Amino acid sequence: MEKEYSLLLVEDDPSLGYLLTEYLKMKGFELTWAKSGKEGLMHAETNHFDLAILDVMMPEMDGFTLAEKIQLSVPDLPFLFLTARSLKIDVLKGFALGAVDYLKKPIDEEELVVRIHSLLSRLGKKPVVAVESKKYDIGKYQLNSINQELIYDKEVISLTGRENELLVYLVQNINQLCTHKDILIRLWGKNDYFNRKSLNVFVSHLRGYLSKDPNIKIDNVHGQGFILKVSVP
Repeated sequence: MEKEYSLLLVEDDPSLGYLLTEYLKMKGFELTWAKSGKEGLMHAETNHFDLAILDVMMPEMDGFTLAEKIQLSVPDLPFLFLTARSLKIDVLKGFALGAVDYLKKPIDEEELVVRIHSLLSRLGKKPVVAVESKKYDIGKYQLNSINQELIYDKEVISLTGRENELLVYLVQNINQLCTHKDILIRLWGKNDYFNRKSLNVFVSHLRGYLSKDPNIKIDNVHGQGFILKVSVP
C-alpha cells in the first residue's frame, strides 16, 4: 500500500489555507497546515515532508525569512512560494533563495496540483511505502509505530513523525550500533552537518521519554553512532 506525498503548507490566510488543505487532501496528498512562519518552521524541523508551500506575505516571519531558516535547518526540503505580489524582484529573490517554483495568487488549485506532481517527479521524489502496523516492546514501554505513541504504564507520549521513525529504527536494531550515516541517509536522505545536529536533538528527546526505565539507554558511540540498549532487570 502506498502512502501519499507529504506536504507542508504555510499560509496565514484562514480561507485560502482551509481551501488548499481540503483540496490537496482530496487529491491524495498528506498535508500539514501551519498558520504562521514560526509554526511552519517547527513542523519542518520535526517532521518529514516532500515539499513545503510557503506564503510570502505573513506577519512576524515572512515566507522569505522562513525559507532562509528552512535552508539552514532542513536543507533537503524543497519549497515553492505563493504570493499576491507580482514584482519581478520578488520572483527573482524567491528563486535566489532556492525555491523550486513560484505561484502568484489567486491560486488555480488544479494548476497547483499539476505543478506539485511535476516538481516532485523532477526532484526524484517517490511516495514511500506505508509502515506496517506494529507494536514494539521496549523494556517497560510499548511503542505503537502507527499511532506514533510511546506508552509507559498508563501514560501516553505522542511522538513526532521523525521521533517515531528514529525510535523504530533503533528498536529494529536493538543492542546494535546504528551509525550516524545509516540513520541520516535512511531518515533524512542526506548525511551532512546540519542533519547530524538535528539527529542529536531527536536522540536527546528519546532519552527523556525513555528515562523512567533505568534498564533502557541510548549510548553514544563517539564519532560512530548510537546503540539502543535494553538490559534484563
